[in-house]
Amino acid sequence: MNNIELPQDKEPEKILADEVSLLVIVLDTNPAQKLLRDRPNQLTNIVDSVIAFANSHLMQKAQNKLAVMVCHSKTSQFVYPAPRKTLDVRQVDGQYEIFLQVEKTVKQNIAQLLASENSATVATESLLAGAIAMALCYIARIQRTKPSGVKLNARALVVSGSGDSASQYMNYMNVFFTAQKQNVLLDVCALDQHLSLLQQGCDITGGLYLKVPQVSALLQFLLWVFLPEPPIREKLVLPPPVKVDYRAACFCHRELIDIGYVCSVCLSIFCKFSPICTTCHTVFKIPGPLAVKPKKKKLKL
Repeated sequence: MNNIELPQDKEPEKILADEVSLLVIVLDTNPAQKLLRDRPNQLTNIVDSVIAFANSHLMQKAQNKLAVMVCHSKTSQFVYPAPRKTLDVRQVDGQYEIFLQVEKTVKQNIAQLLASENSATVATESLLAGAIAMALCYIARIQRTKPSGVKLNARALVVSGSGDSASQYMNYMNVFFTAQKQNVLLDVCALDQHLSLLQQGCDITGGLYLKVPQVSALLQFLLWVFLPEPPIREKLVLPPPVKVDYRAACFCHRELIDIGYVCSVCLSIFCKFSPICTTCHTVFKIPGPLAVKPKKKKLKL
C-alpha cells in the first residue's frame, strides 16, 4: 500500500507569524476638559483602563508593538516607550514583567507631565492634531526600520473628553489624509462630548468612532470595540455607525458652518463673502443682485 502525503498548508501560519500589529494610543490629559474639571479623580480610572487595554493588546501576540502618547494643552509627548532611561522593573506578585513595565512607565511619565504643567496659568484646548501627527511620524519610522518580509498593521486610538476645536481644522484634515495615504486606521473613543471633526477622520481612514455612554465602563468598551484587529471587526457585532457630521470650519472665525463661500483658487472656506481671499489674496468681483427674468406674456387665442 502506497503512502500518500497530504499537502501541508503552511501559508496561513506564515502570514500570521509575519504580521506585526502596532497600536499607538493618544490619551488626552488636558485638565481643561469638562469631564476632568467636574471630577479630577476620574483621570486615574481612565489611565488604569487605558493601561489594561494596552496590556491586552500586547497579550494577543508576542510580536505586537505598543506606543502611548499623552496630549496636553501645551505639549504632546510619548510616555511609552520611555524617551529617557527605562525603569528597572522586576516581577512583582507573579505579574508579567512587560505589563508591569508599561504600567509603571506610563504612570510615572504622566505624573511628571502633570506636575510640570500645573504651573501653567491658563489651560487652553488640547493639541490633538499635533499628537496624531507625531503618532503618524512614529508609525512611519517603525515602518522604515521593520525587517524585510514583515507586514506592519498600524492603527492609532484617540481617547479624549475634549470638545471640537475648529481652530485646528486644517491640521486635522492634513493628518487625516496623511493617515489615509499611509494606510493607518484612526479610531476615536469620545468620553464626554461628541467630536465631529475626529469622526470625519475615522470615516476617512476606515476606523471606528464611539462615544462612551458611561465612563466607568471605559475598559469594557475598549476591549469590546477597539481591541479586535481591523480584519476581525467585520465578523463581529459592533455598535452601528452614526451619521458623520461633515461640516467644515470657516477660515475667518474658525467655526463650523453649514453654508459658506469657497475660494475657487485655494478652496478656502469663509462664512461671509470677502472680495479678497485672505489665504491666497485672490481678488473677486462683488456679486451683484440676481437678474430677474422677464415673465413670458401669454398669447391670447
